Amino acid sequence: MADVQPVYKSVLVLGPPGSGKGTQGKVLTQMPGFVHLSSGDMFRNLDPQSELGSVFLEYSTKGELVPDDLTIRLWRHHMAQMANSGQFSIEKDVLFLDGIPRSREQAERLADNIDVLLLLHLKADQEAMVERIHGRALQENRLDDANPDIVRRRFQEYTAETAPVLDYYPASKIRTIDAGAAPLEVLRQIIEVLQVMLFPETLQHSV
Repeated sequence: MADVQPVYKSVLVLGPPGSGKGTQGKVLTQMPGFVHLSSGDMFRNLDPQSELGSVFLEYSTKGELVPDDLTIRLWRHHMAQMANSGQFSIEKDVLFLDGIPRSREQAERLADNIDVLLLLHLKADQEAMVERIHGRALQENRLDDANPDIVRRRFQEYTAETAPVLDYYPASKIRTIDAGAAPLEVLRQIIEVLQVMLFPETLQHSV
C-alpha cells in the first residue's frame, strides 16, 4: 500500500527571476498562519559538497532548471522536516510557495500534495529584472546570479518551462501583479488580492 502524502494549503507565487517572489514571501509570512518556502533558498542552503548540492550547482551555474525528480524529492523531504520540527502546521498554516511548481510537469506531480488557494502571477520586464538581479548578486554574493547572460538564459527557461503552469490552474485562482512597481506597491497589490480571495469576510468589517 502506497504512503499517503500530506496535503498543504498553498498560495503559489509565480514570476521570472528578480520579480520579487522571495522578498514579498518573506514579508507576508511575518503574518501569523503563513509560512514562506523558496525552492531557490532550499537549494542554496544545501551543502555544496553533498550529492544534492553538487547537482544543484551543476545546473544553476549554467542557468538551467534542476530536474523535476530531484526538485520534488528535495521539496517533499524539506516539507516533512519543517512539519516534524514544528516550523509548519499542516492543519493551521498556509504555504507561500516560491519557485515550485516551476513547470507543468511539476504541477501535475504535486497535485496530490498542494491545495492551491491562489496563484499570484508577478509580471515584470526582463531587462529591468536582469539589472535588479545583478545588483543583488553583488550584494549577497549569489554566484548563480552574477552573470547577466546566465540570468537571461534563466528568463528563457522560465518562459519555456514555468509560464505553462499558468495554463494548468483555473483562471479563477490566478491574479496578476505588476512586479515592476516599487516593492511597497507590489506588497499593497498582493495584500489586496489576499484579502479579496482568502479573507472576504474582512472586507465587510472595513466598509
